Amino acid sequence: MAFLVFLIITLFIAVTQIVIPYLVKKTVIFGVTIPEQYMNDGAIKKLKKQYAIAVALISIVLLTGYSVWSLTTEPQEEQMAIIGMLMEFGILLISLSLYIYYHGKTKQLKIQHKWVEHLKQVKVTDLSVRKEDEMLPWYIYLLPIITTLGLMSYTIFNYDILPQQIPTHWGPSGEPDAFTEKSPLSAIQHTLLLLIMQLMFLGVHVATKNSGIKLSASNLAASKNRQLTLRKYSSWFLFFVMLACTILMSFYQLTMIHPEFAVGSIKIILPFAFLFIVLAGSLIFALKVGRSDKKIEGTIDEKIMEVDEDQYWKGGMFYFNKNDPSIFVEKRFGVGWTINFANPVGYLIVFVPLIIIIIISFVMGG
Repeated sequence: MAFLVFLIITLFIAVTQIVIPYLVKKTVIFGVTIPEQYMNDGAIKKLKKQYAIAVALISIVLLTGYSVWSLTTEPQEEQMAIIGMLMEFGILLISLSLYIYYHGKTKQLKIQHKWVEHLKQVKVTDLSVRKEDEMLPWYIYLLPIITTLGLMSYTIFNYDILPQQIPTHWGPSGEPDAFTEKSPLSAIQHTLLLLIMQLMFLGVHVATKNSGIKLSASNLAASKNRQLTLRKYSSWFLFFVMLACTILMSFYQLTMIHPEFAVGSIKIILPFAFLFIVLAGSLIFALKVGRSDKKIEGTIDEKIMEVDEDQYWKGGMFYFNKNDPSIFVEKRFGVGWTINFANPVGYLIVFVPLIIIIIISFVMGG
């Protein structure tokens, strides 16, 4: 079971890392702004191809080795889990290292060929775009939160019938494999962690909804379509992940109160269903956004380009811009959003909830 789970997840990670250069904003290559009129340059295409082939070959070697090792030696599930996680982090680390290498190569090309020296940088503002924004309203995210608060209250109401050993972790088979002593805090631990995560998701949604919509002066139609697609599908994807997490954790919480709920194969099917929803949703989201500015052919003005913000992107990955009020901005490597690290509100929305979750998990686990 563990072998199949890690094989699926690692395969997904490998595929997404391979195709990332073809899914990011088309005027950004390895974190470097390239004027749209130079996007078909042979050197740029060669760098993207080299990166994709290198990540693909390394991923094939690692996946093949992991499969042969798992099927021939019949290791324990714990061993498979450890090796599987190392393999996943290995692919991510290798792809990140290759990204940094090709980021430097792309910067050299940009400077060498003087692609931006004779172009006028233009910032475009279109106030009417907000009217076309199809992001979900913030109050939709309150539905899972209300459900979690209700489940927390239900747990407290049924505290007397809870087992003396409260499950803290479930294995691939759906059975609990780690426990802690019963207490008022341990009884609601999972609902509390879920609530903190849900509030973080709500904060991310509100912040992204209020983020700036950045358009390209050289190809307004394509950039507008990408921005609207990113905003729409990111809000839907975030909500469905939040909903899936709520259903999964609510099931485990209810089985702790009513063990008869965990009958048949549902305790195995539900985690796999959750994994499928998250991975499938991630793939659909990446493809929808990644293709949104490639399929629209607009008129390209070869005398201008969008504002070059490379100076604000450290290594092409970390965005520091005190002059930008946006808390979240579109990623330069990957599909989705990243924090404006110069805006402290982003830290409050993302890192504070994560620290609280880690502290609660560590205390209860200890």
